[in-house]
Amino acid sequence: MKHITIVVPDGRNNLSSIVGAYELFTEANAYWKATGRNDLYTIELAGISPTVDFDGNLFTVKPHTHVAAIAKTNLIVIPSLNHNVQEAMAGNDTLIDWIVRQYKGGAEIATICTGVFMLASAGLLDGRMCSTHWAAADTFRQLFPDVKLQPDKLITDEKGIYTNGGAYSFLNLLIYLIEKYYDRQTAIYCSKLFQIEIDRQSQSAFTIFTGQKQHGDDLVKKAQDYIESNIQDKISIDYLSNLFAVGRRNFDRRFSKATGNTPIEYAQRVKIESAKKAFESTRKTINEVMYEVGYSDVKAFREVFRKITGMSPIEYKAKYNKEAWQ
Repeated sequence: MKHITIVVPDGRNNLSSIVGAYELFTEANAYWKATGRNDLYTIELAGISPTVDFDGNLFTVKPHTHVAAIAKTNLIVIPSLNHNVQEAMAGNDTLIDWIVRQYKGGAEIATICTGVFMLASAGLLDGRMCSTHWAAADTFRQLFPDVKLQPDKLITDEKGIYTNGGAYSFLNLLIYLIEKYYDRQTAIYCSKLFQIEIDRQSQSAFTIFTGQKQHGDDLVKKAQDYIESNIQDKISIDYLSNLFAVGRRNFDRRFSKATGNTPIEYAQRVKIESAKKAFESTRKTINEVMYEVGYSDVKAFREVFRKITGMSPIEYKAKYNKEAWQ
C-alpha cells in the first residue's frame, strides 16, 4: 500500500491544516473503499517529538510515529507554520533533512501556506515557482531571493512539489491532490462533502496590497511614497526617474529588485487596491472610482482590475459590498 505522511513540525504551527489534511485524505480513502476498491494509502502523522502543543497548550497532537520510522513515503504534506517561520526553520533540522532525503528518493511534497518556508530553507525551491500567503510574501522574498514566488497563484505544481496560498485555501490544495492521487470522482465527492470549491486557481481577490517596504533603498521608498500619494495621476517611468534624478534603466532595475514589481506594476496595484476599498465601502459607480484612481478608459481599467484581482470591477463590487445593491 502507498503512503501519505502529514508532518507535525515542532514549534507553534497551524493545527487546522494538519487536522484538515488528515480528515480529507481519510475520507478519500473511505470513499475509494466504499466504491469497491481497496484502501489506496496509509495516512500517518509523523514528527520528531512524541507530542506537539498548539494554541497555548489548548490542543495537543500525538503523531503516529517518528519520521525516522518511515523509510519511504509517496507524498509529504507540510502544514502552515503560522508565520513563526524563523522558529520553525531553526527547530526542525531533523525533519527538514528527512524531507530532503524522501524527495531525492522519489517522494512528492505539498506545502500549505507558510509551510513553504521550511521547504525553501532546504534549498528545494531554488529556481522554481511557489506560492504562499500574500501577507508573508515580502518576508519570503527577502529570505529566498532565488525562488520564483507567485503570490497570486492559489496552487503551484512543479517537479513533484506543490505549494499553495494562505489560510484555509489549503482545502483547495487538498482537493487538487486528491484528484491527482485518487481520481476526479473522489475529488468531486470530497469537494461536495466538505463544501470546498473545486478547481479554484487564484487567491488574487483576497490579497491586500501594501507594497514591499523592507528593502533599504531610500530612493525606491521615496518613489513608492510618491506613487501612493498621487493615485489619481498617470505616472510614467520617465517622469519618476527624472523626478528622482536617476537614469530610467537604473531606476527600473532598482525598483524591481527592491519591491518585486516594476514601477508600472506597482502603480497599477496601488491604484487597484484603492479602487477595491472604494468598491467595498462606498456607493460610488465604476466610472467614479475609475477616475479617482487615474484611469479614463473603462476597458483599460477593467482589464487591469481583472488581471490583479481575477474579477471584473462589477463582480468585485457585487461580492464585497452588499449595501451598494440594496
